[in-house]
Amino acid sequence: METETGIRVEEGCLFVFGAITYDNVVRATRAGEAAVEMNSQRVVIDLAEVTQVDSSAVSMLLEWVRVVQTRGQEIEFVNLPANLADLIELYDVDDLIPSGYTGKFS
Repeated sequence: METETGIRVEEGCLFVFGAITYDNVVRATRAGEAAVEMNSQRVVIDLAEVTQVDSSAVSMLLEWVRVVQTRGQEIEFVNLPANLADLIELYDVDDLIPSGYTGKFS
């Protein structure tokens, strides 16, 4: 049984939930881009409810950073799952992904 993946917006914060993998990353990335467009100057994306990731999730975050910066907004990712934080560190892109993660690269 596949878990539902999606994005919901509550009080100006984007909450990503479910698995973000190669199978659904394009759909998730586009949904996030649409949600960012409806947001204010500062975009906070909460990843606490992400259940599974692969390396494609890192590309999704980088794409959202690009979109937000193009619009002149600020972005911060909070509550990164440890496995996603590990991938960000592995690919040495932690300087490109602003996060409130309090683990390895804070």
